[in-house]
Amino acid sequence: MTAKSFDLYAHVTDSIVAAIEAGTAECCLPWQRTGIGNLLPINAATGAAYNGINILSLWATAMRQDYARGLWATYRQWSALGAQVRKGARGACVIFYKEYEAEPDPDNDADDGKRRLARASWVFNAEQVEGYELPEMPDRPPIERIAMAEVLIEKNGADIRHGGDQACYVPSADYIQMPNERLFAAEDEAQRTEDYYAVLFHELTHWSGASHRLNRDMHKRFGDRTYAMEELVAELGAAFLCGELGITPVPRPDHAGYIAGWLEAMKADKRAIFTAAARAGEAASYLQRAAKSAR
Repeated sequence: MTAKSFDLYAHVTDSIVAAIEAGTAECCLPWQRTGIGNLLPINAATGAAYNGINILSLWATAMRQDYARGLWATYRQWSALGAQVRKGARGACVIFYKEYEAEPDPDNDADDGKRRLARASWVFNAEQVEGYELPEMPDRPPIERIAMAEVLIEKNGADIRHGGDQACYVPSADYIQMPNERLFAAEDEAQRTEDYYAVLFHELTHWSGASHRLNRDMHKRFGDRTYAMEELVAELGAAFLCGELGITPVPRPDHAGYIAGWLEAMKADKRAIFTAAARAGEAASYLQRAAKSAR
């Protein structure tokens, strides 16, 4: 790694750490999922986002079953929407709380008599039902391409596929899945372009970690430390590449927000971001080498 790139990577990392410490980082997907621009799993009937432990439960189920849709509902809710849950489909458990009134504790001035009772419910993903029409694809122009970024992508030779509303790297088949370009929802075209490359570079950083490339530990399970570390590496790698190519002159708030979420999952290990930064720097340099050799 050159002195110049090292300085840039350190600057980006320090800026992200400062944003996290200031509590200003926000996390959101820069593209729309099934017509709803929200990172959280959504109830298809009410449009409300799931919260708390239900987010992790539905995320884990979606990743385990490879669901590309973030829409969920109960059997009855799907029926009310004119859809039918497929026979044999297994639901995911979510917890909701029902409030009821009780006699306040006379020895506790803060007790207002309100009680919450936890109840379990089973929900099914949109990919487990028939007869449900997904929202139409929005009519937006293609993403404006950036020449230097396209050279980097082309010279690395990654298999990149576009379609649907999911962004991921699939290690077993060694390809990158990108959302349909029309789902990148920013009103400003320059912002749409930044969003697109930030997402693509995240997945390209994952791609660099394959066993026949940089050989990072890609045998990950949602929620464990290895998974969280790889996500930190990928997001920092995206930030580094965006900075090097001048796509985003300053770190994006969603970089910081995404990283903050995975740091929390790692029990706020203060060294984790710097360990991830070293691996992300290695990945960014690896990806840049192919492009620079072609110039």
